[in-house]
Amino acid sequence: MKIIVAPDSFKGSMSSAEACEAVKHGLKASDSSVEVQSVPMADGGEGTVEALMKMFDGELMEETVHDPLGRTMTAAYGWIPEERMAVIETAAASGLPLLNEEEKNPLQASTFGTGELAKAAIEKGAETIILGLGGSATVDAGSGFFQALGVQFLDDDGQELQMNGKSLGKVENVKTDAFKQRMTGVEWRIASDVSNPLLGKEGAVTIFGPQKGADESCLAELEEGMTRYAAVLEQYTGRTVRDKDGSGAAGGFGFSLFSLLDDYHVESGFEMIAELGKLEEQIAGADLVITGEGKVDAQSLYGKGPIGLSRLAKKHHVPCVAFAGMMEGDLSKAENEGLLAVLPIVDKPMTLKEAVRQGPELLKQAARRFMDVYMLDQRNGERTK
Repeated sequence: MKIIVAPDSFKGSMSSAEACEAVKHGLKASDSSVEVQSVPMADGGEGTVEALMKMFDGELMEETVHDPLGRTMTAAYGWIPEERMAVIETAAASGLPLLNEEEKNPLQASTFGTGELAKAAIEKGAETIILGLGGSATVDAGSGFFQALGVQFLDDDGQELQMNGKSLGKVENVKTDAFKQRMTGVEWRIASDVSNPLLGKEGAVTIFGPQKGADESCLAELEEGMTRYAAVLEQYTGRTVRDKDGSGAAGGFGFSLFSLLDDYHVESGFEMIAELGKLEEQIAGADLVITGEGKVDAQSLYGKGPIGLSRLAKKHHVPCVAFAGMMEGDLSKAENEGLLAVLPIVDKPMTLKEAVRQGPELLKQAARRFMDVYMLDQRNGERTK
C-alpha cells in the first residue's frame, strides 16, 4: 500500500516537514509494511523554504539581516545549487511572529530584511528567486525590500527616506538605476494565494492592517500614504497595477513587485509546491492520501492547502483524509471536495497550550489509530469478496 502524506504546517506546533514525520511514524507503528511518501506542503508562507529544501535536498543559507523594526537578527533563505535557485519567505525576516503584541506597529515595520536576503541570494548567483509573500508584519508596500536592493525613495527635498509604513506618504520620487542593474538575469516566481487589491475596503490596509497592530487612526494614515505612494509609483513606471489580483498581498508588497519587476510570474503557493514536487503524479499512483493543518473550518474548504490536495486526490479517485489540531464550523461539504474525513488529533481534554506543545505526539498517535481502523476495514473488505 502506497500512502502520500502531505500536510500543511500546524502553526505554532510543528512545520509541515515535522508533521510529515509524525504521521509517517504513526502509520508505520500500525503497519510497518506500508510505503509512505512524504511531501511537505506550504502556500508561500511559513514552511515554504523547508518544504522545497526537502524536495530538492537544498541547503539553508544564514544571513545577518534586520527584523521588521530594524533590529539585527539572523535569518535564512533556501539555496538549490543545481538550479541556481533561491527560496525566500517574507516571514523569515519580516514576519509577524518576530514581534510580540506590544511591538506590532505597521507604521514602523519594514520589509528591508527580506530585501537583504534577496540581495545575498543574488550575490551568490541566484538566477531564479521564489519569493513567498505570506505572514508579514508590514504594511510598507514592500518598499523596504526594494530599498535594500538599491531603489531610492526620495522626499520632496530630494532626500532618501528610510522606508516603512509611515514613509509611504512622503515619497515624491523614485530612482531605480542601481536596482535595475542588480536585477539583470534574475527571474522571480512570486508565491501568493492572496487576491486582494492594493486599496479600498478589500485592500492591503483595511483587510490586513488590524492583525498587524493598526488601530483606526493608524489605518487611515496607512491608507492615505499607500494611495499617495501608488500614485507616485504609477507615474514613475507607467504601470497601473493597484487593482491587479494580489497587489494587496503582504501589506501591499505585491503592488511594488508588479510595478518594479520586469521578469516575474505570480503563482499560487500551493500549486507551485504541487508542481515542483510532482504531487499530482504521485497521488495518481497512490492508494491513500493524508493531509492536515492546525485548524480546519468552513473557510478552509475554499483554501489551497489540504483542500487543493483533496481535489487532486478526488480527480484520481484516491481517498483522502485530513488531521486537524482544531475543527470548527460546518464541515459537511468537505466530502464534495474529495476530503472523506477530517479527524481531530486531540484525544482528551487539554488546554490549547498543552495541545500545541504535544502536537507531534498527538498527531503520531492519531495517525496510528486511524491506520489501525483503516487496515481493519481493508482486511474485512478482503474477507467479504
